[in-house]
Amino acid sequence: EDPRPDFRLSRESFVVLLNLLNQDRRHGWGATIETLVFLFWLASGTSYRVVSRVFGMPRSTVHDIVHRVTEDVVAILHQAVCDHQGRFIDTYVGWPGSVHDSRVLRHSPLYRQSAFPPPGHFILADGGYPCLQHPLPLITPYKRVVQGVGAQRFNSHHSRARCIIECAFGMMKTRFRTIFLKALEVHHTFVPHVMTACTILHNICLSAGDIVVQDDELEDDAPEDEGEAGLEAVSGALWRDQLSAEVSALEEVPPDHNYC
Repeated sequence: EDPRPDFRLSRESFVVLLNLLNQDRRHGWGATIETLVFLFWLASGTSYRVVSRVFGMPRSTVHDIVHRVTEDVVAILHQAVCDHQGRFIDTYVGWPGSVHDSRVLRHSPLYRQSAFPPPGHFILADGGYPCLQHPLPLITPYKRVVQGVGAQRFNSHHSRARCIIECAFGMMKTRFRTIFLKALEVHHTFVPHVMTACTILHNICLSAGDIVVQDDELEDDAPEDEGEAGLEAVSGALWRDQLSAEVSALEEVPPDHNYC
């Protein structure tokens, strides 16, 4: 039968995950059962006690399995993703959901160590962030109301590019809705690992053709929080103007084209 209602992954995705974990447990309940316990907990967002009843094992065992498999899944990312100097970047720095993202950014290794992205690349951000060139390249759209065709074209391309990650967030929240909408029975320091595991599983599902349609439509025109003033170190405004000019030069569109 289709395992997605209970585990949120197709059989194909589950096989890919097991192969990536590449673990032949000679103790405990075995890699397959332990991975299913972890996925069931992740899909249902229920308590360890409920999971223990479903699988017929002690609550403490469920706790240990969830933590162990979560760390194993996160290890997949540690092995595959690092910065241009070969270092893995941990971006979680506290204040979950209580302050604007720009303050979290300012105190993260991404900002303080200029650890990402690789040279020649930049990060796209919404209007709640400052436009920066240093310590990390962060490109934001022009503030509304936009004047000039070039700026309108730039904002249009910028918005379409950002929609890709917004769609990814939407699909991931649809697949693991209970994780994102319910309080988890874990210590707050473990929550970032759970979120990271969700993103890894999301990418595994995509690679296996296991796609979910997000429930909510994107609201691209929603008002943007201006974030935290004073974050800007070296402005990226001139760099953004240069990018805007290059984008505009590549496109032949009537001056009266509506970019809204």
